Amino acid sequence: MKVNSQILIRPIMSEKSNKLASDDNKYVFEVALNSNKINIGKAVEDRFKVKVKKVSTIRQRGKLKNTSIKSGGRVIRTSGHRKEIKKAIVTLVAGDKIDLVGGEV
Repeated sequence: MKVNSQILIRPIMSEKSNKLASDDNKYVFEVALNSNKINIGKAVEDRFKVKVKKVSTIRQRGKLKNTSIKSGGRVIRTSGHRKEIKKAIVTLVAGDKIDLVGGEV
């Protein structure tokens, strides 16, 4: 089994995730691509000392990205892919909270 720091990569801080945290007690994390819901739930419980009610996962595929680079007076067009990520939306039991901004992550 992987260590918690290998499963939970980082919290995702956006307007939508902040609204989920304040209204529905749900927190969003970027997790390892090969992790499953059981491992994610245990990692959150061990790391933050809270009780997990439910875990939902989303796999976001990397999109094609085109860029232009100016080199010596001419434009070179290149393309590549963004990385593929997996997100986990973790619902906590009523009364538990995670302080992502002020606490240790």
